[in-house]
Amino acid sequence: MRDFVHISSGGDHRKNNGIMNIWDFVRTKLKNSKQLVLMVVIDHSGSSPGRKGFKMAVAEDGELSGSIGGGVMEYRLVEQARKLFDAPQKPFIKRQDHHAEDTEDSSGLICSGSQVVAFYLLNETSLPLAEKLAEAENGHLDYNETGIHFCETPLQQEHKTKIQEHNWTYAEQHGYRNFLYLFGAGHVSVAVSRLFRQLGFYITVFDNRHEELTTFKNNDFAHARQIIDYKQAAGYVPEGDHVYVAIMTFAHKNDSIVLEQLLNKKIKYLGMMGSDDKVVSVFAYLESKGISKQSLEKVDAPIGLSIHSQTPDEIAVSIAAKVIQVKNG
Repeated sequence: MRDFVHISSGGDHRKNNGIMNIWDFVRTKLKNSKQLVLMVVIDHSGSSPGRKGFKMAVAEDGELSGSIGGGVMEYRLVEQARKLFDAPQKPFIKRQDHHAEDTEDSSGLICSGSQVVAFYLLNETSLPLAEKLAEAENGHLDYNETGIHFCETPLQQEHKTKIQEHNWTYAEQHGYRNFLYLFGAGHVSVAVSRLFRQLGFYITVFDNRHEELTTFKNNDFAHARQIIDYKQAAGYVPEGDHVYVAIMTFAHKNDSIVLEQLLNKKIKYLGMMGSDDKVVSVFAYLESKGISKQSLEKVDAPIGLSIHSQTPDEIAVSIAAKVIQVKNG
C-alpha cells in the first residue's frame, strides 16, 4: 500500500486555481491593516435567499467577498456594515424579513421568509483568528455576542443556533463538509476534480495504474491521489452522510471490483460512469455473483443527470448536478 500523494495542505490549497475562501480574504485585508465587517447568516426560515452559514466580508477599502443572498437585501446590509467603520459597535444581530412591504426590517423582496444576520467588526486583533481559520481544515466556529471563537473539535451537526432576546449562539462546522472519492484518474476524473473543487469538496483520486499516468500526476485539482489495488477499495472509503463516490475506471472489470465492495457502504452517493450497455453488463455480472437488484438500484448508473453529455467537462457538469441534487435533497 502506498502513501497518499498530497497535492497541498493547510490554507494554501484554497488559493490554488484562483479559488480563495472568505477567511483568506479576511486574513489578507487584516495583514494590510484594513478593517472588515463580517456578516454571517445565523438563522433563516422560509424562502430566504440567504441560508444559515452564508457569509460576506466588507472591507474598509471597498472590496467584498462572499454573499448573504444577493439583491437589494444584500445591498442594504452592506451599506449598514460600512457605517461601522465610522461608528464602531459591538457584535449585533439584525433580522431581515422578506416581503414587498416597505418597512424597516423588510428586504423589499417578494419571497416569503426571513434571515438573521450577525455583524462583526474585525480589526488587527482578529488577525490571529483569521490566520488560524485560513489554515484549519477541520473544527468548528462559535459565534455569539462576545465575538467569534474557534474550536478544533468538529461538530456532530452542520449548524446549531439559539437566539434569545439579548444574546445568541450560532455554531457551524469549519473546513470541509463534503468528501468526493473518485476511482479512476482519466480525463473525466480531472474535469470532475476541477468542478468539485470549486464546489468546496475535498477530493481524493484513486487509480491502479502507474503513478506516472499523466492525468493522475497532473491532476492539481485533487487534494490527494493514490495508486491502490482496487480489490482493497472498500478500505479507502469511510462511511458517512457527507461521503460521495464516483466510479470511472478504465475497464469494466475494475468498475465491477470497486462497485461490489462499496454497495454495502453507508454513504450519501454512489455513481458509476458508463454507457447503458456497460451498466447492464456490470450489473448482470454482479447479479450472477448473488448481489440483489435492490442493492444495485441505489447506484446512479449511468452516472449523472441525463443531459446528453459528450465532453469530459460536460460529463463533470452532469455528475455535479446530480450530486448537488442528492446533497440538497
